[in-house]
Amino acid sequence: MKLKFALACVLLGHGLASLAQPTWQVGNTTLTEYDLLTGVQIPWEILWGPDDYLWMTSRKGDVLRIDPATGSYTTVLEKNVMNGGNGEPGMLGMAMHPDWENTQKVYIVYCAGTSWNGEEYLSVFDWDGEALVNEQILLTLDAGGIHNGSRLLVLPDNTLLMTAGDVGASGLAQSLSSLQGKTLRLNLDGSIPADNPFADSYIYTFGNRNSQGLALGPNGIIYSSEHGQNSNDEFNIIQAGGNYGWPQVEGFCNTASEQSFCEENDVVEPLEAWTPCVAVNGIEYYNHEAIPEWQHSVLMSVLGGLGGQYERLSVLHLSEDGLAVESEDQYFSSFNQRIRDVAVNPYTGSVYVAFNGTSYPGAGPNIVKEFRNESFANQVQIGPSLLKPIAFPNPASSQIRFQWSMNTAGASYQVHNFHGQLVKEGTTIGNELVLDCENWDSGAYFIILSNHRESVTATFQIQH
Repeated sequence: MKLKFALACVLLGHGLASLAQPTWQVGNTTLTEYDLLTGVQIPWEILWGPDDYLWMTSRKGDVLRIDPATGSYTTVLEKNVMNGGNGEPGMLGMAMHPDWENTQKVYIVYCAGTSWNGEEYLSVFDWDGEALVNEQILLTLDAGGIHNGSRLLVLPDNTLLMTAGDVGASGLAQSLSSLQGKTLRLNLDGSIPADNPFADSYIYTFGNRNSQGLALGPNGIIYSSEHGQNSNDEFNIIQAGGNYGWPQVEGFCNTASEQSFCEENDVVEPLEAWTPCVAVNGIEYYNHEAIPEWQHSVLMSVLGGLGGQYERLSVLHLSEDGLAVESEDQYFSSFNQRIRDVAVNPYTGSVYVAFNGTSYPGAGPNIVKEFRNESFANQVQIGPSLLKPIAFPNPASSQIRFQWSMNTAGASYQVHNFHGQLVKEGTTIGNELVLDCENWDSGAYFIILSNHRESVTATFQIQH
């Protein structure tokens, strides 16, 4: 049974309740903010799938398939991951087979093991229409408590890039006998491409500390984002066979010892670097007409570092040839939430942003938000219908109503506050749910409603 939701205005108490969604101004473009998904632990990868659903990995070990028009989702894969997804290891990067119509396969990286020293698997799964099945492990690496990478990116030549962190052993990054601290390149069947820069090796670049962002830009340019140690987070262009310097070089070649090493080893310098570290993460090339101010730029997720305060979505405006960063704009820092990844709706140009809570390495409840240019999206004739809110009034003071467009009798629900406490639970009777909330504390809440395999969430505010 699929949960579908309808937008409605409802009469509660003293009159007609209206819902005004928050908006953000980007130059002359107004973006409207929607909460697509709340209460998951912890969104790591989000991407727009070839089936017009949003797919997400949760570091705790789940893969979700999300309807962008309703926010309803199904869990299509569950894995036991290293340390339960606490800390940095867990379910990580994901990519889809480029010929989806004929080959419905999904590539996923996850860390498994019972301690901080486990294994990291690059696996491919078949999509059977309901779940990811028939796992085939293509590559196995060491996993650690820190620095596991790992983003995936399918290239136009039908090869697959995978970032592999140095697992905290920085010396491995310069060793061509180790796959740690590298960008790896594989054929889609897991074999080594014949034209890789090092014979019989998956290694495509080396001297990388912990790259957690990959994106394909104009003219086949491949961008990456890479975590520095205490300084010099990097935004790089991936070059086959390139040495990116770690651990001898951090950021640009701007000290005497670095300059000597760079000259001897032909080190590739970043396009941009940030000191102190801001914790750069998932990236996406944006060139959609829905947000003209962001065209020909890279959207970069920023976690904010160990101490926070730098959390944001950075918009890196590129030079015409894509080989330089001309300027950086910053958005959404007022949420004070770590931003892990970003995805783009190819029809409406909406931007989806995965927030990971307020503290390292991630705390709930986490939210995936959509930022949409309504004036553009309302004119789009193809693609999924538009997400709409389902909680009224919002904020509420004495009662709040959730309305669905079909009978969901018997579905279970739980209401939590944003401190993680369970406030209310029960089952629905029909296609709407009305809750008395006059005795609840003012603040932010979310509801999760589940019916068989499918669930949906909504966020709302109580204000007295």
